[in-house]
Amino acid sequence: MTCYRAAVKPDPALPLWAAVVWFTSPRPIPIKVLHEVHHHDRHFALDQPSTPLVFLLTGQARAAQGVEAVACLVGFLLQSRGTVDDFTVTEVRATRF
Repeated sequence: MTCYRAAVKPDPALPLWAAVVWFTSPRPIPIKVLHEVHHHDRHFALDQPSTPLVFLLTGQARAAQGVEAVACLVGFLLQSRGTVDDFTVTEVRATRF
């Protein structure tokens, strides 16, 4: 969550990363919540592939390393416990722009 908080007002000198986090949740996430994340000002999107209870969180983050960009997305999930109260991260990726 610390990385997410640091990414809220990122240092513009840091590289921009596109990060992806696949995660599972024991309960469905309502469609309304999936759409509301699209309005987040950090260019985050929460989608559900065709597999039940598997979700995909994508976003952009400024960070020194890809692992920090991924931590930003996971921190967003932790910060959003009202949206996703329980989850297990299954795969992550980050690509520098």
